[in-house]
Amino acid sequence: MQIRSETVGTRAVARLTGELDHHCAAETRAALDALITHSGIVELELDLTGVTFMDSSGLGVILGRYRALSRRGGRLALRGANKHVDRILRMAGVYALCERRDAQGGIEL
Repeated sequence: MQIRSETVGTRAVARLTGELDHHCAAETRAALDALITHSGIVELELDLTGVTFMDSSGLGVILGRYRALSRRGGRLALRGANKHVDRILRMAGVYALCERRDAQGGIEL
């Protein structure tokens, strides 16, 4: 899993590339937590365009960052999920918690 992020003020976009599964969940969780905590982020958009596979561990990473941001009064948005990832997110009810954005839209940084 590769993560590239851009931050402006309290807003950030994190672009994830690769498989978001049990093999990389801990590392991905730590990287996103560091972004949220050390940068003071209150609005985070996860760009999932490059995510080729996600399992329940990846779902846990996303829901955990949702909880972390919610505790700070912030929000999490998701963008660009492929058909497989989108199906998992829908089945788990994630879009009831996190905004689903168009692949072309998103945070203007």
